[in-house]
Amino acid sequence: MVTIRPATINDLEVVADLFDQYRIFYKQTSDVTKAKEFLKERIEKNESAIIIAFVNDEAVGFTQLYPIFSSVSMRRAWLLNDLFVKPSARKTGVGNKLLNAAKDFGAETNAKWLILETSEDNFTAQSVYEGNGWQKSSSFFYHFDL
Repeated sequence: MVTIRPATINDLEVVADLFDQYRIFYKQTSDVTKAKEFLKERIEKNESAIIIAFVNDEAVGFTQLYPIFSSVSMRRAWLLNDLFVKPSARKTGVGNKLLNAAKDFGAETNAKWLILETSEDNFTAQSVYEGNGWQKSSSFFYHFDL
């Protein structure tokens, strides 16, 4: 059973581990200590929203959104900056559930839209985004109007 919920400071250990794996995926050196410090600061300063996915009490994925604003609409928007699902949980719908949770979060916070950036060659992620209703804006960016 998949459980999706907002992460809290009590989830710092498991989110930091997932965040470290995410960074490794993007060719960064592992550093769980710095990952924990970075995420702790985001959570304590309320600078991001982190949503975490569990399968049978095991943390298997997360997404992190940063607030931005639309001057024209005078409303908040969100940058979905990070999305990661452990390899063992891929192709199980966890990524879709995290994307849906991000959309729900955006709607709950009266956001105008969500935006994300991905690698031009990350075709697997692009197919997940497009299958989830995101619109391609350029080679790298996708948006979802709320």
